[in-house]
Amino acid sequence: MIELSGWGRHPRVWAEEVKSESLERITEAASLSRGLGRSYGDSSLPAREGATVANSTAADRLISFDESTGLVRAEAGFPLFELVRHFLPRGWFTPVTPGTQFVTVGGMVASDVHGKNHHVEGCFGEHVTALKMRLADGRIVEVTDESEPDLFRATLGGMGLTGHILEVSFRLQRVPSPWIYGESEQVPNFETLIERLREASHDWPYTVSWVDSVRTHGDVGRGILMKGRWAEPHEAPSHAPEIRRSVAVPFDFPRWALAPWSMRLFNYAYFHKHGAGVHRGIEHPQDFFYPLDFVRQWNRVYGPDGFVQYQAVVPVAQDPGVARRFFDVLTRAEVGSFLTVVKDCGPEGRGTLSFPRPGISIACDIPMRGDATQRLVDALNAVVVSAGGRIYLTKDSLTRREDYERMDPRLERFREVRRKWDPEMRIKSAQSVRVFGDSAE
Repeated sequence: MIELSGWGRHPRVWAEEVKSESLERITEAASLSRGLGRSYGDSSLPAREGATVANSTAADRLISFDESTGLVRAEAGFPLFELVRHFLPRGWFTPVTPGTQFVTVGGMVASDVHGKNHHVEGCFGEHVTALKMRLADGRIVEVTDESEPDLFRATLGGMGLTGHILEVSFRLQRVPSPWIYGESEQVPNFETLIERLREASHDWPYTVSWVDSVRTHGDVGRGILMKGRWAEPHEAPSHAPEIRRSVAVPFDFPRWALAPWSMRLFNYAYFHKHGAGVHRGIEHPQDFFYPLDFVRQWNRVYGPDGFVQYQAVVPVAQDPGVARRFFDVLTRAEVGSFLTVVKDCGPEGRGTLSFPRPGISIACDIPMRGDATQRLVDALNAVVVSAGGRIYLTKDSLTRREDYERMDPRLERFREVRRKWDPEMRIKSAQSVRVFGDSAE
């Protein structure tokens, strides 16, 4: 038995975790598959204590690559950092990447991950062509959008609940160089930030903004807007970027380290470190895509109680005031957000429960402080529900079932597909018990 948790380190569950190079073998008796454990909440945790979870990370082979089309076939446990290491120096990159490279391709499918370029490339699932899966009844099948569209689309963003993902086929994207040309600038308040973010999305393939969500005065929402594109060969260094070394957080920080005063100090320093004006230049791709990966076990900064990463997408075009209401709730909470990131989202993808939709996404890192954190999540969910937005299940650990059901009208369609392919609900998670009403037994 081993104690498992998501990256937020809350909640924690004792389970039987099995690992092997043969995913086909270890998924025979498993109730759920799990990769590198970088989903934040309880989506990769078993539905009950002592259940068996299949860890895919030993099944990490790259099966094939077609250089004429960019089509890759890999086992579900193949990690993104290996894909970047092998292919970026050769002029290829994943078309969509999350904010960490320590994820597996199976996890990228289950979460249907998105990135800084969602307004251009959509979610990862838009670039997936086929999946090899073990179904709940034991059958191993090849699934595509043509052969079994309901199962294929429900698996994109389906949190691993439609079957065990064994292999993934997807297309890489050619890039002109392995370096990023970027620009960044300070933005004085949230309304200006949203306006500049939406404008930048017309000209830049990658956009993201950091927001100071701790301040409670007139400049609430001040931040830094960051934009990027792949550098052209004449702009970039002639050599490939070296892999950055990382450092580790050696211990859990004490609870007082995340007091409101320390959050304000961090946000103040981060904002003013950038300075006025626009910064332009060539950036290392790890700096641009994966800044937190330089600090191993950075989740220990949040102390022994862990943290919640709350992420929601809200349709600002239909409800221009929703972002301000969201930040009003966040800044006035007794438990604040240490780190807040805002991104622009494009059209809804083909995954049945895929997270993004047109609007902006807001992601907040909130220390776990028991009832106080639950009250904050409930209040944020009320704002999101009223605006017609929704949360990202990959990050969630506290949303109540009734709130999620009010957020996502696609849920009943997902339930229909699950019942068709898994009528006994053999594949389930702690999250599916909490949010979808599955039985824990």
